[in-house]
Amino acid sequence: MHGEYKVHGGKLVVADLEVRDGKLADVQITGDFFLEPPEALEDIRAALNGLPVETAPEGIEAAVTRGLRPGAALMGFSAHAIAIAVRRALGVSKSWRDFEWQVIDSEAVSPAMHLALDDVLAREVAAGRRGPTLRFWEWERPAVVIGNFQSVKNEVDEEAAARLGIGIVRRVTGGGAMLVEPGSTITYSLYAPGELVSDMDFGASYAFLDQWVLKALNDLGIDAVYKPLNDITSSKGKIGGAAQKRYAGGTVLHHVTMAYDMDADVMTQVLRIGREKISDKGITSAAKRVDPVRSQTGLERRAVIERMKATFHDLYGGGTGAITPEEYAKAEELAAQKFETREWLYHLP
Repeated sequence: MHGEYKVHGGKLVVADLEVRDGKLADVQITGDFFLEPPEALEDIRAALNGLPVETAPEGIEAAVTRGLRPGAALMGFSAHAIAIAVRRALGVSKSWRDFEWQVIDSEAVSPAMHLALDDVLAREVAAGRRGPTLRFWEWERPAVVIGNFQSVKNEVDEEAAARLGIGIVRRVTGGGAMLVEPGSTITYSLYAPGELVSDMDFGASYAFLDQWVLKALNDLGIDAVYKPLNDITSSKGKIGGAAQKRYAGGTVLHHVTMAYDMDADVMTQVLRIGREKISDKGITSAAKRVDPVRSQTGLERRAVIERMKATFHDLYGGGTGAITPEEYAKAEELAAQKFETREWLYHLP
């Protein structure tokens, strides 16, 4: 049995093993990692051999940690990474290519409709009526999107937003407020099976689900890195932020908004954010634009999205999908009943 796991920002860990009488046997752990002293690799093998196949990832990780000799140093990988590779070899931990993905380039709709589509599509995946999906958004109009646990009055200058024709909506995920504008923002959502991140804590799952994006951005010449808990950033400032929600049935909604070319002056008028808070957003003057994606690639926004889609297909496969009329109808109903209502927007005033 063979399993692989690439550590985010680290090295590849490969597990090859057999199962005898319900236990791990002849375990080999290899990869491009660094380990000192080299003899500690035998400690890892000894800790894994004989473990029952039903051992949880936490149990595998603990066994490896206990088995390591004092002073052993794992560089570019960890006991947790070994546990994931072993579980993948056993077929109990899934990888991206274990699923048949759909990639959707959805049409421009209202901000409330986008939020409703996120909820509908995540529930459709959880119910088994839709396969795992990556969806790119097109914004019909500008909006401030606030996190589920934020106060409207603390985050948004409502008078400025009204004057500038910018709506306000509240999403189902946590995190901070963001200004989105048509043509200036790149937003996508993953509706992923829970099995894909079942062996990871929340923090690790954020970085793992966006590995493909970092590769796409790096290939485009952007020195993008992941900054825990949920930011994609570069030497020119913050590029975007992620948020998640877990649904009954195991589906993970993971969505990200990135600044392609944002107007910082409008942002500072609408969002109640001080200089300290925007100091890591790449804004040095309110008159300048936040454009880490545009300036570092020299590409049109649509070209960047096409490169992102191509990277996803190259890494994980999948085909082109579409939102069904039934899903649109459910989203329209949900938008009217929830995301467009004052009750939802102001449930935290």
